[in-house]
Amino acid sequence: MTLRLLLPLLAILVLAAACSGGRSGTGGRDASTDEATTAPTATDAPRSEIPTEDAPARVSTPIEGGTFVRVWADPPTLDPHLTTDATSAVIIVEVFGGLVTISPDLQIVPDLATWDVTPDGTVYTFRIREDAKFHDGKPVTALDVKWSMERAADPATASPVVDQYLGDIVGVKEKLEGEAAEISGVRVLDQQTLEITIDAAKSYFLAKLTYPTAFVLDRENVESSRRWFREPNGTGPFRLTEYTPGERMILTKNELYHLGPPMLERVRFILSGGTSMLMYENDEIHIAGVGLADLDRVLDPSNPLNTELHRAPPRFSTDYIGMNVTEPPFDDPKVRQALNYAIDKELIASEIMAGLVVPANGILPRDFPAYNAGLAGYEYNPEKARQLLKESKYGDDMEQFPRIILTTAGSFGSSVDLDMEVILEMWKQNLGIEVLVQQTEFATYLQDLNKRRFQMFQIGWIADYPDPENFLDILFHSESSNNHTGFSNDEADRLLELARVEPDQAARYELYRQAEEVIMAEAPWVPLWYSGEQYVLLKPSVKNYHLSQLIIPLLRYVELTE
Repeated sequence: MTLRLLLPLLAILVLAAACSGGRSGTGGRDASTDEATTAPTATDAPRSEIPTEDAPARVSTPIEGGTFVRVWADPPTLDPHLTTDATSAVIIVEVFGGLVTISPDLQIVPDLATWDVTPDGTVYTFRIREDAKFHDGKPVTALDVKWSMERAADPATASPVVDQYLGDIVGVKEKLEGEAAEISGVRVLDQQTLEITIDAAKSYFLAKLTYPTAFVLDRENVESSRRWFREPNGTGPFRLTEYTPGERMILTKNELYHLGPPMLERVRFILSGGTSMLMYENDEIHIAGVGLADLDRVLDPSNPLNTELHRAPPRFSTDYIGMNVTEPPFDDPKVRQALNYAIDKELIASEIMAGLVVPANGILPRDFPAYNAGLAGYEYNPEKARQLLKESKYGDDMEQFPRIILTTAGSFGSSVDLDMEVILEMWKQNLGIEVLVQQTEFATYLQDLNKRRFQMFQIGWIADYPDPENFLDILFHSESSNNHTGFSNDEADRLLELARVEPDQAARYELYRQAEEVIMAEAPWVPLWYSGEQYVLLKPSVKNYHLSQLIIPLLRYVELTE
C-alpha cells in the first residue's frame, strides 16, 4: 500500500483521536485501563521524586494524613495467587506482601524477611522480621509463608501462573499435580525461619518472589469465607476498608506496617468511570494521564496545567498481537511473517499515536536487560508480505483463506484502538485479508487467554521484574503455561533452558538475545509498540509519587502538602 492510499484513512483517524480520550490501555503483565498505561502504575523502574524539567520549584510543607484520589477500574481479582493482570496487581501490592519486594530504584530488597543463600545458589534461608504483622496485629510466621505457597500450588486454587513463578522450588510440580500434600522444598525451621530449596541456581529466583503468587496470606482469613478477599487480612502498607464494585475502593493506612506506616491516611479509587482530564481540572482527582486529545494544550507553556505536567519514564512493556500457531492460518510461519511485513508501524506511531509509542522491533522492551538494539525485526515491506503469503500453504486466494478473528479486551460495542483500525486496514489493502474483531470483558478475556482459546489476540506484557526470563521464558518456552500462542521451537527451548542456569550475566543475556532472534524468525507475535515518553498531570500538593516502569508498592511513599 502506498502512503497516498493511506492518507484519507489517517485524516479520519487523527480527527477521531482529537475527539477521544487517547489510546486505551491493552497491556499484559496483562493490563487494562487508560490510567494503567500512564499515571497509576508503575506496567505499567521507578524514579525517586517525579522528574520534571519545566515545573518551578515549590515551597510546601508535608502533612501527615490526607486522602489521595485517582481514577481506576474494577480489578478482575483481589486474590494474589490468582492475579495475572496489572489492574488487579496495582491494588494487591499495596494490600499484601511477600518475603521480598522491589524498591523504587528497582532493587530486590527485604519485605517480610531477610535471607541468606548457600554457595551453590540452591538453598535460601529466610528469617521473618519480628515486627512483621498482619493487618489485625497477628505476627507473620514461617508457617504462614509455607501455607501460602502450598495454597498457591494447590490444584484446587487453580492459579494460572504458579508453575511459572514458584515452579523453580523443589516439590512445587508434585504439589500441582496432586502427587504430594506439601511442597518438599519449603521447610519451616522455627517460627521465624524458613528454608526454600530450588532445583538449580537461578539468578532471577528472588525476583520471582516479588510477584503476588508468592505473597503471604492469613489462613484463618482465607478459610473464613469464599469472599475473604473483600475483607483481606494482608501485610501490606494499606488495608482494604471499603470496596463497592463499579463505584469506589478505599485503602486505609496500616499503622502496623513493618517498613514504616504510610504518610497518607487513605487512598480512594474512583471505579465509576469518567473523563480523567476533566476530573483533574475540576480538582476531583490528584493524578491523570495525558492522552492525544490534550497533549498539545498541556505542552503549551502558557497553559496553567503545564506547570503540573511531568514526564514519566517509558514503562517496561511491549504491546503486541499474538497468533495461535496451532490454528489455521497461523500454523504456517509465512502467513505470520506476511502480517508482520504488511504493517507500517513507523507511520502509525508518528501520524496516529503522535510519538507516544515507539515501534517495537522485538519482544524485550527498550533499555530492558538483554535488549537487542540491533535486532532488525520486520520493517514495512508490502511486496515481501504479498510474496510470503503467496508462498504459504494457504496461498493468496482470499476466497479459500481461513477466517481470522482477532479478540480484544473491551465491552461490547466499544471502539477498537486507533492503531488497530489502521493495522486492520493495512492488512486488507496490502494482503487482501479482512480480520474480524470480537471484544470480551477483561476478566473473561484473561481467563480465555490463559486457556489458549483465541485464534488471534491483542494485548501487552508488562515486566514483573527486570530480567529477560520474565518475557522470553515465561511467554515462549514450549512448556510454559503463559505461552498463549502455542509456540514451540526446540532451539528456543534449548537456549532458554541454558540461560536459566548460566551464572555469568553477560553470557546469560547473550543466550536470551539468541533465543529472541529464533522466536522472532518464527513470528508468533506481531510486536507493535514499546512505551514512548509518557505525560502525567499531578497536583502540586502531591510529593514523592514515583513514576515507575514496574508495578511495585508506591503509595506508602506519597505525601500530601499544604
